[in-house]
Amino acid sequence: MSVTAPAPTSSPDPTQATDAPQSFSERLKAATWNDHAAAEHHGFTKALLEGELSLDGYTAMVAQHYFAYLALERVGRALADDPIAGRFHYPELERIPALEADLERLLGTDWADRVSPSPATRTYVARIDQMADHPEGFVAHHYTRYMGDVSGGQFIRRIAAKTYGFSDGAGVAFYDFGSLGSLPKFRSGYRERLDSLPLAEGAAAFLVQETRLAYQLNTEVLADLGRRHV
Repeated sequence: MSVTAPAPTSSPDPTQATDAPQSFSERLKAATWNDHAAAEHHGFTKALLEGELSLDGYTAMVAQHYFAYLALERVGRALADDPIAGRFHYPELERIPALEADLERLLGTDWADRVSPSPATRTYVARIDQMADHPEGFVAHHYTRYMGDVSGGQFIRRIAAKTYGFSDGAGVAFYDFGSLGSLPKFRSGYRERLDSLPLAEGAAAFLVQETRLAYQLNTEVLADLGRRHV
């Protein structure tokens, strides 16, 4: 899958004293640090970011994105009125129209007959579908995908456009978040929503653990893509 939000150059120091209590978004970031790094430094991701991934490999990644986002956006719409998950229902974030446009550019008008989820993606999708009954878990998967694509995805957009010659924006529409306006402002607002969630400790711990699982499932999709295309 796509690279997650760029990691800082050094890891947080858990021994460093601080006067302010840790916000939930900070807790989530710290708890998933190693999982984030595993996805970001995967061989498939590195090949993509270094401009060494074949167009077939890039196309396969876009196809797997499509199936993951079908599930994520389907569950998101089902939970739009939920007091927890509904806070992260952003219709302007939905990626399926852009993914369909990219796949048509990459594979032609019959693209739907030419793509299928990999075994790793099917496992990932099944887990997302289960979150229809666990709103906190849906937030975990939403955070892992969208915040990564809004952040690190902008770098991928530039690399892919250059590597594959997508001069007109077609082929990288997935990474176009122009409808959000200022991306730094969006990310800040997203973190504020995380911090304001009315979560009991058990629900908060579940959200953190599910975010770690979401990173793991993403990494397994990358590993499958890497075996076939790197």
